[in-house]
Amino acid sequence: MSADPLLVCENLSFSYLDKFPALDDVSLEVRSGERLALLGANGCGKSTLLKVLDGLVFPGTGRYFAFGQEITEDALEDEQMNEAFRGRVGFVFQNSDAQVFSPNVAEEIAFGPLQLGLSREETTQRVTDVLAMLGISGLADRTPFQLSGGQKKKVAIASVLAMNPEVLLFDEPTAALDPRTQMWLIELMAQLAEAGKTIVHATHDLDALDRIADRCLVFGEDHRIAGVGTPSQILASRDLLLEVNLVHEHTPLPSPRARSLPHGHLEGL
Repeated sequence: MSADPLLVCENLSFSYLDKFPALDDVSLEVRSGERLALLGANGCGKSTLLKVLDGLVFPGTGRYFAFGQEITEDALEDEQMNEAFRGRVGFVFQNSDAQVFSPNVAEEIAFGPLQLGLSREETTQRVTDVLAMLGISGLADRTPFQLSGGQKKKVAIASVLAMNPEVLLFDEPTAALDPRTQMWLIELMAQLAEAGKTIVHATHDLDALDRIADRCLVFGEDHRIAGVGTPSQILASRDLLLEVNLVHEHTPLPSPRARSLPHGHLEGL
């Protein structure tokens, strides 16, 4: 894994309607090839940070850099810049219904590559390849309302993978999925990481943390970063998890496999 950061946030703050804080003085780096988990209670800012990383919203204060260039609303108005950025970062939303909108699955997966300027022939091949890779070729002609929740999630992921992005952003990827689909998705994320993809995901799933992350950022309910460490370090820090309202006092935690992370310690920033 390269030590060079792909994404850099410097002292980001963001408020909805300029009234409701979502991020407060957040700084972080996302390194090439790493799997970074964003942890925290609902409303702490995880999803907002993913939207910033995807260029869907822009910080009120602070700066965001991707691939060495500052990402601003004005910068993304440049067509060439926008196309280059959109081709390198893909976002899988928590709610697949907000992402899957085309008349059928094949057209849904083709949408992104066509928007990036790929030919119809190359797009068709990508659709075929991604459908086969995810084992959903049989869904190609289905309409979204004919799909189960798990199938919609797979189609949403396929639509992002068809663009072959360098960075993948997942918002609560295993939420509301049945156990079999959850396991499928965890294994897929591991395969994508092995293929060199950089993955950032927001999650509440502490049980699978050591399988889907190399490093974790823990957000407090004050919308600031409360701690950073490996999954084992975070899971060993019960006081931290209690403080940020991720666990109950009597919640059993998965057994950590490394030393405890000192409370409030920030590693790797």
